Amino acid sequence: MAKIIRKAKTKTGKPAARKAVKSRPVKKGPRPKPWTPAEVYEAFSRFREANPEPRGELEHLNPYTLLVAVVLSAQATDAGVNKATRALFAVADTPQKMLELGEDKLRDYIKTIGLYRNKARNVIALSEKLIREFGGEVPRTRAGIESLPGAGRKTANVVLNMAYGEHTMAVDTHVFRVGNRTGLAPGKTPLEVELGLEKVIPSEFMLHAHHWLILHGRYTCLARSPRCGLCLIHDLCRWPEKTV
Repeated sequence: MAKIIRKAKTKTGKPAARKAVKSRPVKKGPRPKPWTPAEVYEAFSRFREANPEPRGELEHLNPYTLLVAVVLSAQATDAGVNKATRALFAVADTPQKMLELGEDKLRDYIKTIGLYRNKARNVIALSEKLIREFGGEVPRTRAGIESLPGAGRKTANVVLNMAYGEHTMAVDTHVFRVGNRTGLAPGKTPLEVELGLEKVIPSEFMLHAHHWLILHGRYTCLARSPRCGLCLIHDLCRWPEKTV
């Protein structure tokens, strides 16, 4: 039997006309002017003056423990990772010692960290690969680090910068926000922001640049209620909603 389709009718009995759904044009304000080289230099000069030797907040003993700490820090706070790794690194600060500890015991040390089961599996796997393919040493190349289980581009950038002094830019949620909000390096993806920052930041600041931006995003340029009154680069910032 053919299916009968009834059309909706108006009060007059006539079929109701379908309303066309029109997409509303997205209102776009004027794009903020890009920062000038002089403004970028001034901003990072201020960061350097305020904090000449910034330090990452993940506690570690060597390149290997730094690598492990960064892998554990995904979707977790640095403070939470530090609380777990202080005891862990006291007994396992090399790939060989981590393998001797074993995955089950490793889980006990890091069970307060989110996704700890999967992270424990990755730490054991990356430790095995470091011994098997890299002589137990953390590689000094981005490709080498990214080949390790649980390690991506951000992990590689952090390790290369902090352990080996490379001029890399690790873009986490804080750096991504600061790059976009200030207009310093707007981008839709972390990679776009990373490449944008590397393009505009002078080489003399690159060793510490990602730490300055992370700390700025973590303690001043907050996601909610940014502390514009305390901002070192308030006058340079392009954010239209900045206060004071």
